[in-house]
Amino acid sequence: MSVTSTSIHKRDPLVRFSGRVLYLSDDLDLLERQLKGEIVTFDPTRKLIDNISTDELTPGWVCFWYDETLGDYCLVGLRGGKIGKDAIKRAKPAVIVSGLSKGCGSSRETAPYSEKVAGVQLVVAKTIEKIYGQNCRNIGLLTTTDESVVARIEKGEPIPLAEFTEGLNEIERGIVEYGGLFTYNKARLAGEVAPPPVTTTARPMTLVEKIIASRAIADATTGALGLPAVKPGDALFCRTDVRFSHDYTTAMCDSLFVAGYGKHAKLRDPSSVFAMRDHLTFRNQIMSDADKQKGLHVLVDNLGAEQERFVEKHGIRYFGLAPDGSGSEAICHNAVMEELGGPGDIVVGTDSHTCTAGALGTFAFGVGSTDMANAWYTADIQVKVPASVKYVLTGKPAKGVTAKDVMLYVMAQQYAKEGNCIGKVLEMSGPGLAHMSMDERATLTNLAVECGATTGIIEADQITKQYLMKFRGWSEERAARGHLRADADAQYDATFTIDLAQVPQMVATPGDPRNGVAVDALTTSRGPVKVDIAYGGSCTGGKMADMDMYAEVLGEGLKRGMRVKDGVQLFIQFGSQRIKRYAVEQGYPALFAEAGAKVIEPSCGACINAGPGVSTSKAQVTVSAINRNFPGRSGPGQVYLASPRVVAASALSGTIVTPEELFG
Repeated sequence: MSVTSTSIHKRDPLVRFSGRVLYLSDDLDLLERQLKGEIVTFDPTRKLIDNISTDELTPGWVCFWYDETLGDYCLVGLRGGKIGKDAIKRAKPAVIVSGLSKGCGSSRETAPYSEKVAGVQLVVAKTIEKIYGQNCRNIGLLTTTDESVVARIEKGEPIPLAEFTEGLNEIERGIVEYGGLFTYNKARLAGEVAPPPVTTTARPMTLVEKIIASRAIADATTGALGLPAVKPGDALFCRTDVRFSHDYTTAMCDSLFVAGYGKHAKLRDPSSVFAMRDHLTFRNQIMSDADKQKGLHVLVDNLGAEQERFVEKHGIRYFGLAPDGSGSEAICHNAVMEELGGPGDIVVGTDSHTCTAGALGTFAFGVGSTDMANAWYTADIQVKVPASVKYVLTGKPAKGVTAKDVMLYVMAQQYAKEGNCIGKVLEMSGPGLAHMSMDERATLTNLAVECGATTGIIEADQITKQYLMKFRGWSEERAARGHLRADADAQYDATFTIDLAQVPQMVATPGDPRNGVAVDALTTSRGPVKVDIAYGGSCTGGKMADMDMYAEVLGEGLKRGMRVKDGVQLFIQFGSQRIKRYAVEQGYPALFAEAGAKVIEPSCGACINAGPGVSTSKAQVTVSAINRNFPGRSGPGQVYLASPRVVAASALSGTIVTPEELFG
């Protein structure tokens, strides 16, 4: 994989900004006036929009493009509806400034890429989410959380590049200095730059630190793996065990791969590369006639065709449509849990919920398209060893309390709400885990990214081993491999003990998964919340255990003469063909239908605004078992997040309730 260095250049050490500053003001009238040409200047007291998700930067339908067209649609999903097509390009900002938690949510690289190709050079925010920030670096878009730089830029002052690399490790700094990951990696492979050796001596380590140390590339020339120890902040490359992309992202990854390494470039170790058709399986079913007239359905089909072309060219395992056409083989995260990941592995995928596989004792995390294209070529992934936060679960959950409730409770605490989990690992441990199946554990790790964390992880144990033996057919010896344990005296950024018996049934109010309140508190403060749509599905709410919960509540309702309330639509969707087979064996589809639910074949769907169950107007209210409820995520309506049990009970009631409240 040698690369010549004839055209490898670093960026200029002084950065000059050629456009205006655009403030994403909480005052939408001021924002609109700026877009029309009004110039405002830096004011540290100005209230800026917080928690701008990647869904707002590039809504799902914008991701049908993967070229410079994305710049036309930059920020069109921003709450308030003030930013239309071409608005950012017409405003010509060199700098965009916002508040807390810029880039939360999805790992989609289309989000920062849309800003870059719209002409933005610098993103400024009070805090910047981990994956979004890394994607910015990878494509050469500068970022900073130092707001004071804005006033200097407004005066026309060039800013030293070094100010945008403060606090970064040497690999991250090198990527910024070379203008992006591809150029940096070419310089690395040409021998012009080398990551500094990790010199951390033996020390107690957390679970993720142990996995990273075991998979670290100790010698790039020989490919030797393994280091004695690592510590938070260490910068290195690690060998991956699983790399996957899905139909929203494969085409963009491939275009970057070819642009970076040439049309004849080969994947390294293609047996560990996978492609998934899951996000867009049912997208065209819900597409409006107006969008079809714009040709958006053609773009959707093109993404699938480009992925299939990539799969055929490189001969990799493809999780496509079921042979009988009944949906996808599996949502990518379910596929990793069911077939691909294992204890001690490193799994990377172009989806933020790759962290789901942390339930297996796997270091699993989402990456952007540039990181994936680079990993296809090298089989390596850049890693900055993250700090860990330990959650010790004790006690036994009260009746009706699920893993979804536990995580909505965790996210509602000030530590997470204030952004303290960003870029860290949530390590779940403690005797309370004995009360949770693998499916429920997968819900815990799946939702870690909603705190801004890099991933969630749980030590592999007997429950893990039995799962691998039962569902993978692994031998007992194989199922016991890779079971690492955190050292008793490992260092954590913070440690919290959660008595599961004290966790109530929870709901997150619209706008952010961190808006969690107890269901009974919601009823008290707002009165009965009427719902129009109830959705049970996605990688979070479409597992076997989730199907058990829907069936339990709906079955009890049928015994009491209840069906889905008039005026409410209930959708239940399987996360994989295996989950569907399980549900069929249990007789659930017939039960769901009798209760008035519409059963949907396996795939992603309403969670990503790409299937039945999405809202169609701002007035609609949805209670959903999905993982995030950012504005526009699942249609224009308001989305409340809840457990599968609460979703089913609310469908019967017509208002958000727990089964215990409904049945008395």
